[in-house]
Amino acid sequence: METNGNVDCPGADEEQLLYAKILQTGMYIGLVLLLVTFALYTSGIVAPAVPVEQLPDYWTMNVHDYLEATNHDHLHHEHPVSGWSWLSVLGKGDYLNFLGIAVLSAVTIFCFLGIVPTLLRKKDTPYVVMALLEAAILTLAASGILSVGH
Repeated sequence: METNGNVDCPGADEEQLLYAKILQTGMYIGLVLLLVTFALYTSGIVAPAVPVEQLPDYWTMNVHDYLEATNHDHLHHEHPVSGWSWLSVLGKGDYLNFLGIAVLSAVTIFCFLGIVPTLLRKKDTPYVVMALLEAAILTLAASGILSVGH
């Protein structure tokens, strides 16, 4: 049931509804990006780094060998494209697909940051600190600065 443009959710706080709205919007943006970039890739409008018909040649390779073979053969990079270096090859259709994945991965960060003003207005200091810390940790992890198991 709709009430003043907001979904009537008994027991849901304002920041929970805002978090859900940001999450839903980000999910739709990411989904549209995935569909559009996949269409550009599969249609050939944006040429891939690795031609689709050559993909079966690489299916049996481990990640290291695949990156070595595809980067040297098709991108002419000195080092394999990994981590955030995919941004440098966004002009290639297969890497363009990463945009939607990056948006979907970052949505949670925007959700946490988006609820901070509401939490501040409510003077809910513990949740402000937790939301900011969560956003910072996720951002550091995404950047590669914070990692575990390496």
